[in-house]
Parts: sequence; C-alpha cells; structure tokens
Amino acid sequence: MNHYGGMHFIWWIIWFFFLAWIFFIPTDIPYQKTKKDSPLDILKKRFAKGELSKEEFEESKKILKSEN
Repeated sequence: MNHYGGMHFIWWIIWFFFLAWIFFIPTDIPYQKTKKDSPLDILKKRFAKGELSKEEFEESKKILKSEN
C-alpha cells in the first residue's frame, strides 16, 4: 500500500479550495478600489440627506449639466 496516498488527496483538496477561492471571490473586497460616485450622484445624495434645499439642488444640477 502507498503511504503517500493520503497526502496526495490533501493536495487535491487544497487545489480545489484555491481554485474555488479565485473564481468565487466576493466582489466587495475590503480595501479594493471602488467606483467613484459622479458629481451628480453626490449632489443627489446630499439633497436626499437634507443638506441642500430644492433651489440649491436645482441650481447645482444646472451647473453640473452645463459643464458636460
């Protein structure tokens, strides 16, 4: 009987988990660069939080759209 059969099986398990980790890695990894919000997205969030009045929001939105 081969004494190394069990060790060979363990290496297959290690490779399986390594490959599974590569292909099924979570999409939101800590410290990973994330997509930056556009200026309009930031403006909408500030308006939703109540940091801007409707007039300020509309004026800022016009300015942002005129720059594009």
